[in-house]
This record gives sequence, C-alpha cells and structure tokens, in this order.
Amino acid sequence: MSNHRINITLPRETLQELDKFVPKGDRSRFIHAAIQAYLNQIQTEKLRQQLKEGAIRRAERDRQLADDWFSLEEEAWQQNAN
Repeated sequence: MSNHRINITLPRETLQELDKFVPKGDRSRFIHAAIQAYLNQIQTEKLRQQLKEGAIRRAERDRQLADDWFSLEEEAWQQNAN
C-alpha cells in the first residue's frame, strides 16, 4: 500500500482531544484506523438495511409459504391420525 499525503482541517477541540490520546508521530496511523473503523460501520449498517428491506419485501411470500406448508402438514397429521 502506498501512502499519499493530504492536508486536512480539524476543529481546534478535535485536535486537542486527539493530542490527549495519540502522540503527534502517530496521528496518521490513528486517523487511518479511525476512518477504516467508520467505513466498516457504515458498510455494516448499509448491509443491515439491505437485509431488512429484503426481508420486508419477501415477508408476504414467506408468510404464504408457511401457510401452504401448514395446510399440508395439517392434512398429513389428520391422515396419520385415522
């Protein structure tokens, strides 16, 4: 992985908080890790939302399949009970 130099602007308070936890020589590594963690969080939330939307779209179909299978199982139980 090649490194690229960029300039960023942070509010003074953010920089002061950063300096409390991260030595000045490790800022780039810390910011890189923070960005990666945030991007992973965004990707996870996006996937969660897609799964939720898919489940909602398939809910009626799944409910119908369950009803159909329930009817078949009920018939089988009645036939075996006789």
